Amino acid sequence: MVNTLASSDYCDTYDLNKSPLFGRRPPLLPSLVIELTERCNNNCVHCYINLPRNDAKAISRELTTGEWKDILNQAAEMGVLAVHFTGGEPLLRDDFAELYLHARHLGMRVLLFTNGRCITPELAEMFSRIPPLEKIEVTVYGMQPTTYDAVARCPGAFDEFWRGVQLLLQRKVPFIVKGALLPQNKGDRERFEAWAQTIPWMEGTPSYSMFFEMRGRRDSGKKNENIAQLRTTPEDGLSVLTRDEIRYRKDMAQFCQKYMGASGIRLFSCGAGLSLSIDAYGIIQPCLRLRMPELCYDIRKGSLKEALTVFFPRIREILAENPDYLERCANCFIKGLCEQCPAKSWSEHGTLDTPVDYYCAIAHEQARYLGLIEPGESAWEVTNGRERVERVINTLLEGDTGKT
Repeated sequence: MVNTLASSDYCDTYDLNKSPLFGRRPPLLPSLVIELTERCNNNCVHCYINLPRNDAKAISRELTTGEWKDILNQAAEMGVLAVHFTGGEPLLRDDFAELYLHARHLGMRVLLFTNGRCITPELAEMFSRIPPLEKIEVTVYGMQPTTYDAVARCPGAFDEFWRGVQLLLQRKVPFIVKGALLPQNKGDRERFEAWAQTIPWMEGTPSYSMFFEMRGRRDSGKKNENIAQLRTTPEDGLSVLTRDEIRYRKDMAQFCQKYMGASGIRLFSCGAGLSLSIDAYGIIQPCLRLRMPELCYDIRKGSLKEALTVFFPRIREILAENPDYLERCANCFIKGLCEQCPAKSWSEHGTLDTPVDYYCAIAHEQARYLGLIEPGESAWEVTNGRERVERVINTLLEGDTGKT
């Protein structure tokens, strides 16, 4: 059994005045994403990261418990208030409980992404007694063994997932669920959403992964072909996004007020490099999805502070050079709706500034629905984008559907 921990290890007396987080404002680094392992106990058909759970090569390369603790200590010194544990399946690490308690001992909130299969009574008890302070996020791949196991490609996976979430419910550990829309489980959607509403900590309908990302490691053309075939069409994706029309209108009004407008020639208009992401082997990336070697920093040869203050500021100054990007993306006033970014370009094309047509089509589908563009119109050709955005915001706030 993994991740067992004696009850006596849960609690300790600690002087807050000695905490590096206490009294520090503002933090030098607001949050840290940690990919504890690439390994997973599922082998999901759509996944962009899923080495086998017992991959000996991966295990030998992963950072040790001591190395992760040192990184967490560095993060605390920089004022990090929240750490995000993800994978792979982070609960596969035998030392997960130790790392979790170390982060909580430092005063950090913990956000955990998991499939729930490795949740044991001991882990559920730990989460109950030492809460993560963020809702655990559990991804659900089906509501019955036939559908879940068809996605996970692992017999018995559903039963372990179901046991895990029941343990969380029994101990009243706050968690939410999210799904992945795939041909194998599309018949479970209604049942999944009905069950999600019975979870005390859910607010609204669950979110879905459906515009699946390619493998940022660029390690398998065949797997990327399979992922592309499983992607939801822009039209079907829109029907999911707008299934709760009132909530969608409210969310989009707020979104358009904050994020619409052309990004220009600077590639990194996002938060990449402002918050750090570290993979299982100690490689820091500007974001967890961007694996371009030239943009990565090896923490074993430096420090979190050097990465944040010296290495990544230079990266954020990179400008686009691709003529197609400069014509389209740099001038596109609906760029906020588009998931096009350097990470997506890298995973799809091996460059930082090649437009990804799939995400462009998704953004244009939403923009037409909202009334930002007309049928057949390309957003980068629009000259009165700001005016259109303000008109649509007013329409959404007035309660109209926003359709033209």
